[in-house]
Amino acid sequence: MEHDKVNPVVSVTRQIPGEIQLPGVQVRTQGEDLAEREQTLTFISGSDVVVSMYTDRVDEAFLKAAGPNLKGVCNFAVGHDNIDLAACASRQVIVTNTPHAVTEGTADMVWALLLAVTRRVVEADRFVRTGEFARHGNLGMAEFLGQDLTGRTLLIVGAGRIGYATALRSIGWGMHVLYVARRRHWSFELAPLAATRVTLEEGLEQADVVSVHTPLTTDTRHLIDEAAFKRMKETAILINTARGPVVDEKALVLALREGWIFGAGLDVFEQEPQVQAGLMELDNVVLTPHVGSGARRYREEMTAMVCENARAILQGVEPLNRIG
Repeated sequence: MEHDKVNPVVSVTRQIPGEIQLPGVQVRTQGEDLAEREQTLTFISGSDVVVSMYTDRVDEAFLKAAGPNLKGVCNFAVGHDNIDLAACASRQVIVTNTPHAVTEGTADMVWALLLAVTRRVVEADRFVRTGEFARHGNLGMAEFLGQDLTGRTLLIVGAGRIGYATALRSIGWGMHVLYVARRRHWSFELAPLAATRVTLEEGLEQADVVSVHTPLTTDTRHLIDEAAFKRMKETAILINTARGPVVDEKALVLALREGWIFGAGLDVFEQEPQVQAGLMELDNVVLTPHVGSGARRYREEMTAMVCENARAILQGVEPLNRIG
């Protein structure tokens, strides 16, 4: 693809919401549907900046395909496990993300999943829609019982912005907050959370809700495994809105099927968009298709943020959200 000789080129690998405001820049967007990798590599040729999605593998082949004019990659996500930072650094390609814009929407999603699991909302909805409610008749007081959250213990695994926002929402239920992190976080331990830092093992044994917020690294892959599930209470609930491979999904299927835990809510999966065999057969898990930040307001803020980052890169100034 021939490079524009006058205006710099910003290539967006998938349609994004909101207005892309980059005056004097040639902006091209690949489209709404997820493209095959070879199609994407052809599309980004001649780019000065690429706006990538978390589904794009930004590696040597990607950088080579973009060409020698590439100055930056602006990831439309907070996570960046899809990007080879060392390869970008070797080519002096700047990498940015969108750390703040996803916080509130994803924390809301945690609670949407949590409430759906605790009160069996999806299962109950299906019970009504399939006509089973009409056939069954009015429920007895011991049917369709769920869990309560008031005064329970919430474990935050990964004490970043989203973990904090999730914990903050627990105040309305009077929950006690524990957190797992590599270092102490005073923001968690001071009011209003007054949280306690624990080891993962300690937290899993005490928690009624385990909410995963850690990034995906070699150390966190399958952090929540079979041994972790066996430490948890039979009444406990797992929520994962971080990255799928942090949870061993085969072990999760076993834990849900055998009743080691009460339920789970997942917005992310190990092999997206594929879902682990067995999960969809279970009533005690709620599944959503990686839409944690998917409120219009926050996705449009992400668009504004990648525009600011791209503009800074093209102007040769330091972008606000540089990660590499």
